[in-house]
Amino acid sequence: MGMTITEKILADHAKAKKLAPGEFFMATVDLALANDITAPLAIEAFEKAGATAVFDRAKIALVPDHFQPAKDIAAAGQLKSMREFARKHKIAHFFECGRVGIEHALLPEQGLVLPGDLVIGADSHTCTYGAMGAFSTGVGSSDLAAALITGECWLRVPETIRVEFKGELNKWVSGKDLILFLIGRIGVEGARYQTLEFAGPVISALPMSDRFTMCNMAVEAGAKNGIMVPDDKAKNWLKGRTHGRKPKFLTSDQDAAYADKIPIDVSPIVPMVALPPSPSNVKPAAECSSIEIDQVVIGSCTNGWIEDLRIAAKVMANNKVHSNVRMIVIPATPIIQRQAIREGLVDIFINAGAAVSTPTCGPCLGGHMGVLAEGERAVATTNRNFVGRMGHPRSEVYLAGPAVAAASAVKGRIATPDEVAKK
Repeated sequence: MGMTITEKILADHAKAKKLAPGEFFMATVDLALANDITAPLAIEAFEKAGATAVFDRAKIALVPDHFQPAKDIAAAGQLKSMREFARKHKIAHFFECGRVGIEHALLPEQGLVLPGDLVIGADSHTCTYGAMGAFSTGVGSSDLAAALITGECWLRVPETIRVEFKGELNKWVSGKDLILFLIGRIGVEGARYQTLEFAGPVISALPMSDRFTMCNMAVEAGAKNGIMVPDDKAKNWLKGRTHGRKPKFLTSDQDAAYADKIPIDVSPIVPMVALPPSPSNVKPAAECSSIEIDQVVIGSCTNGWIEDLRIAAKVMANNKVHSNVRMIVIPATPIIQRQAIREGLVDIFINAGAAVSTPTCGPCLGGHMGVLAEGERAVATTNRNFVGRMGHPRSEVYLAGPAVAAASAVKGRIATPDEVAKK
């Protein structure tokens, strides 16, 4: 019996010839990640353990992206804790204001994650890097602290669900719509502690930005990780990013065992919206046109890539943000931000009446840069819409791709891009 790509990566890092679903093992990590919410907790645990040195200063990334720039005194204290730890231990990959990006876009952009890597992060959306053919998953701050000391983590091999996407994509349909459709179908626990392996000709045709989006939201279906076998498109994306390291381009064996195989014909899929309070509460955007909104957020680790901003700008061109709506655009990294400026996308957004932010997670977690008041509704390209996620417990978040989000900003209600985009 062969192995899946996930099983191969885990076996490689456990120094084992073969691993099977359900097995527990210790593995070496290629990168350990923490942000400004989780790093201070990990640092505290690190110091309580009496540790005096990190396992490898080049294999740790500290990315203060959630409350950056510091929104208040408490946030400034968390950032200071990270800064002092990074300086003390000479952490190679510490990113500050002006250089920091949203972690799950920043790390692949900077070449800190490569195919075949095993990455753990004290953030649940660490599963994003599966789009490159890496095994990446979220862990708690105490597990992260142990990894900072030892360079190892304790895991159980997940079963794998293979999801194969076939057919022709409709206009405006993106990776965000595909993953929302899947979550709507299997539910938020449909892949609990399992791997979601995305495959098929539709995946092969998607840009890397959409692939990152899909793997990012695998956790919203309960998955341990999302992953895609790296193809030529992924290899081309990696050019100039490897810094001398050699990627391991692994694949799943034809006779690998899967817990389930889910075929999906994308032909009927249209631009989707996930209604609160769950990413699985999915409907076509066209069926939600009566829902008025107060705010639109385009960005986050899910949809803050340059391709997402281009889509939003295409919809916003020659349009204005509705007078009842606040529109906030957040490029995921400084490189993406500069590219958006060079391409004139930022001018389109500002001319339309939107605010363009420095890279930050900000409103996604109800942090800052767009927190919702009681009774307000937002359409957001973020990844979660739980109760109180973006602010007040009696506010609401509707998840969508950048095309629907931009169209909704113009109309003042949930809208499809065909309603407003230039013909």
